[in-house]
Amino acid sequence: MNVAIIGAGWAGMAAAVALAQAKIRVTVFEAARHPGGRARSVEIEGIEIDNGQHLMIGAYRETLRLMRTVGADPDRLLARQPLAIEYPGKFSLRAPRLPAPLHLAAALLTAGGLTFGERMAAMRFMTAMRRNAYRIAADMPVAELLVRHRQTGALARYLWEPLCVSALNTPAASASAQVFLNLFRDALDGARANSDFLFPRVALGKLFPEPAADFVRANGGSVRLGTPVRTLDKTAEGFVLDAGPERYSHAILAAGPHQIDALLERFAALAPTRQSVAALAYEPIYTCYLQYPQEVSMPQPMTGFDGGNVQWIFDRGRLNGIAGLLAAVISARGAHQLVSQNDLASAIHRELAAFLPGLPAPLWSRVIAEKRATFSCRPGIARPANRTAVDRLYLAGDYTASDYPSTLESAVRSGVLAAKLVLEQGLA
Repeated sequence: MNVAIIGAGWAGMAAAVALAQAKIRVTVFEAARHPGGRARSVEIEGIEIDNGQHLMIGAYRETLRLMRTVGADPDRLLARQPLAIEYPGKFSLRAPRLPAPLHLAAALLTAGGLTFGERMAAMRFMTAMRRNAYRIAADMPVAELLVRHRQTGALARYLWEPLCVSALNTPAASASAQVFLNLFRDALDGARANSDFLFPRVALGKLFPEPAADFVRANGGSVRLGTPVRTLDKTAEGFVLDAGPERYSHAILAAGPHQIDALLERFAALAPTRQSVAALAYEPIYTCYLQYPQEVSMPQPMTGFDGGNVQWIFDRGRLNGIAGLLAAVISARGAHQLVSQNDLASAIHRELAAFLPGLPAPLWSRVIAEKRATFSCRPGIARPANRTAVDRLYLAGDYTASDYPSTLESAVRSGVLAAKLVLEQGLA
């Protein structure tokens, strides 16, 4: 067995690690000079940071497991904090260290900024979802689900809707309620630690993609960076990439969904898969980094903002020691896409200055716009399976069929599943 993996994002590297661990020879091809795909390290102003601010949660069990497999210790590389959402002066929720689901119940009952009636409505909502095993008869937008269960006012504005857009990168008015409930089930109603926030202490590349590449090489595999693949064919001897001399018994396409059509077009049997992928819509994520003098800091690592462009501010000084560096995150589509990046950075600075009186102008700022950061996670969306109609050809990526939206965890799970399918099939 000799497996070609096209794409060194989190899905591709997860598949490569799983196969290398099983002593299968793998060759990973990546067009970029660094692994990580849409969650990678970049250098700005001489500082290694991320192409977008990411937040993980304790329920990401496959990601945490594979990090340990490749020698990237989560306890050292991730800062763990109990679930806490803070909109200063408007809303606050903190989960105490109690067994699940008591920790969530206590958090809701003591949340600041809610009326007694809203707290009781939240408890009834949580009870109703658990009673139905977090399943609904027919998928619907998250906003509709919230209205049906009287999750309105501050509950919707500061809790459920921000959690929805952060996790699904899709506005509540159009996001899948079932997928949202899947995350609710695993993160908020699983083990207490599942709801913990995990903040990266290091650049994303060092969390998994780079150690994974080292692991693959150490186990006899190859990771070819700066090596784009433009065509894929299959002969009696195996898969052929760019008409090259090498032959591969299996192939896993782990590039982004908008990048794989050219690799599928030579296989007539994959017409339905191509249609399914072509039907996907996408949502952006904008991250604006603003470097202020070192004495500038936020009151907590993550702060919610409401009413402007910014949704969350992350204090990188509190997370990885880059004092004065703030990361403003704007998930999903919106008016921010209609202005220039310079104007957006200026607007974000004004929002921060309103919160931090006397804030000086940033030393520098940079907006990173991932315009196709994730697929738009809408009700009833048809996502392609990992197994394709072409024998020994598989897909891997956060867009493939699963319970989860487009997250690092869904990418890793998809990669592991693709590797499992390869191992199950073998050379039969």
